[in-house]
Amino acid sequence: MPTRPFRSVLYIPGSNERALEKARNLPADAIIFDLEDAVAPDAKIGARTVLKAELDKGGYGNRAKIVRINGFDTAWGKDDVAAFVGADIDAILMPKVDSAAQLDELAELIPDVDLWAMMETPLGMLNAAEIAAHPRLKGFVMGTNDLAKELNTRFRADRLPMMGGLHLCLLAAKAHGVVIIDGVYNAFKDEEGLKVECDQGRDMGMDGKTLIHPAQLDIANTAFAPSDAEIDLARRQIAAFEDAEASGQGVAVVDGKIVENLHVVTAKGILAKADAIANMAG
Repeated sequence: MPTRPFRSVLYIPGSNERALEKARNLPADAIIFDLEDAVAPDAKIGARTVLKAELDKGGYGNRAKIVRINGFDTAWGKDDVAAFVGADIDAILMPKVDSAAQLDELAELIPDVDLWAMMETPLGMLNAAEIAAHPRLKGFVMGTNDLAKELNTRFRADRLPMMGGLHLCLLAAKAHGVVIIDGVYNAFKDEEGLKVECDQGRDMGMDGKTLIHPAQLDIANTAFAPSDAEIDLARRQIAAFEDAEASGQGVAVVDGKIVENLHVVTAKGILAKADAIANMAG
């Protein structure tokens, strides 16, 4: 279980100086500085200069700083990478990753920076395990809008048509210790719909939610954080198991349910995540 929080991962256009400035004070766990979909073709080269200057100013605190580049099948992708070699960033996010070979090509161009992959194509879903196993890969971002387009699905609030792909990526991420961030919720004024989708993603095992508007931050931060009840139960499970071990027993009982070592591992992960969130706020 990753302890660094990625509850809320906010897209910010790399060309928008006002949004880049505002992002320094937003309660996002991570920012995706976007050079791809959020930037018009005629603004892409200038966006690199704008974003690099803002990153050089600093001020983004503990937030994870992730730059989404354009694909290598475009005129901008490799130059995007070159522009941020040595920059104060935590990761480079590659769009439409279909295979680990694409990450090999990216890795050669930028050393010492974590690689993240946009998972948004049918082939990417089928190759998720191979992609997650890449030695430099640290995170998946689900591109559910593009995936829906590729699958030709109809919108459903339960997202049933794309569950197969989401679960393939979840299994791959968990098998290889990779962070996995759920896709965006497009109706940014629909707070109830966002909450439902955040809760669904959290129940599935997602680590957080990508967001398109600052108004979505509080809902995502709440949904993907341990609740007070979960923290209380975790503490009681750990204490009960330690007492049981001290008396020579291998299991404990809390609230009428068996507590074994695997439950304690989960409980300690919950407390570690709660501490990490508290440190973000500090």
